[in-house]
Amino acid sequence: MFNIKEELDKLPKKPGVYLMHDKDDNIIYVGKAKNLFNRVRSYFRIMNNRTPKIERMISQIDRFEDIVVDSELEALVLVNNLIKETIFSIFGVFFVDARK
Repeated sequence: MFNIKEELDKLPKKPGVYLMHDKDDNIIYVGKAKNLFNRVRSYFRIMNNRTPKIERMISQIDRFEDIVVDSELEALVLVNNLIKETIFSIFGVFFVDARK
């Protein structure tokens, strides 16, 4: 069983990419961070200034995973590739390559 609180405590304070999954294990969001520990935890803090779209996404998160990289630039490249190649998310970015 995935315990979000326990997994949040295990996150490294390093750059990387995170993937949010729903209960059916669909990826609902992909993001990058210069500090995975701070960024991923920010989704689970109580805040009053979130948009309805973010609130809806957070309510659907069942688990998350992280991929640690060496730099912010590497995280940017990785998240871009993940979005372009494999991810369509109603909460994130939908990329269309006009060159195809």
